[in-house]
Amino acid sequence: MTDLIHPPKPRPGDRVAVLSPAAGLPEVLPLPHELGLRRLTEQYGLVPVEYPTTRKLGASPEARAADLHAAFADPGIAAVVATIGGDDQITLLPHLDDALLRAHPKPFFGFSDNTNLLMRLWNLGVVGYHGASVMTQFGRPGAVHPVTDASVRAALFTPGPYELPRPTETNDVERPWEDPRTFDSAPVMEPAGDWRWHRADRVAEGRSWGGCLEVLAQLLMAGGEIAPPEAYEGGVLFLETSELLPTADEVFRVLRAMGERGLLGRFGAVLVGRARAWSFDAPHDAPARAAYREAQRTAVLRALDAYAPGAVVVLDVDLGHTDPQVVIPYGGTVRVDGPARRITVTY
Repeated sequence: MTDLIHPPKPRPGDRVAVLSPAAGLPEVLPLPHELGLRRLTEQYGLVPVEYPTTRKLGASPEARAADLHAAFADPGIAAVVATIGGDDQITLLPHLDDALLRAHPKPFFGFSDNTNLLMRLWNLGVVGYHGASVMTQFGRPGAVHPVTDASVRAALFTPGPYELPRPTETNDVERPWEDPRTFDSAPVMEPAGDWRWHRADRVAEGRSWGGCLEVLAQLLMAGGEIAPPEAYEGGVLFLETSELLPTADEVFRVLRAMGERGLLGRFGAVLVGRARAWSFDAPHDAPARAAYREAQRTAVLRALDAYAPGAVVVLDVDLGHTDPQVVIPYGGTVRVDGPARRITVTY
């Protein structure tokens, strides 16, 4: 494993690259993008810098890689923030200049399809940040959620440990981004259940790895980004699912494949995000959302009991495709303290 690099953090007043290495959705959905840019400037004191493909839907992998290289190589850029996720970032990976990325490390923020880039940076020994995209967290209707805001500020500006909070409210029901009225008020929240702990009689601490399960499934099939199982020994695995709403059986099969590959048993702890249970294509009511989440929890525990019986497991952590969202360092140290019921990340 390469030596670990913690990229220098930006400071208020610094320029940050705003890129679309997955999908250039700002071209067709400008409202949350523009709002997110304003908040980066007004609330966080940063200067967003867009690139040729930031607002270009359907840009080629080569063009998106060129923008990424330009942002990382520019000494005047202090961090790189993804606008949103997408579907085909895996096609970007063959065009990346690994030597350039490692020689000019920058904090990279993104999640969902950006799991591809985060994993490549992990393989290069560069710590990234799973979370905090422009259109979703910074461009949230009404206001950035206070829980998200505190985590983002810590990840952006503050080194050292950060104890993850337990939000009291949650939401995954969206309103159309095409409608300006969507951004006049914050989403309607509902009570959030507490984290669910399993085998919480121990403490595990290690380097984090994981991301969006649907993207991990693609990377497992492609194979190139997945290291030998021993590279993950003693690490902390974190997983979450997207608005694609995979079935419980699909989630189990991906985890089973990871287990058969010898990956799951290497991790000392596993964090599982609060499952997204609503989409415009599947607008579930509250009972259906609760049933979907419970079926996914059962599937996850079934796989982990079989393949990672020694790991501490925490379900319903507010990471990934959820609101509020906490940022998880990708490759940073995560401490999962079962007896104290605490999760501490190092940004």
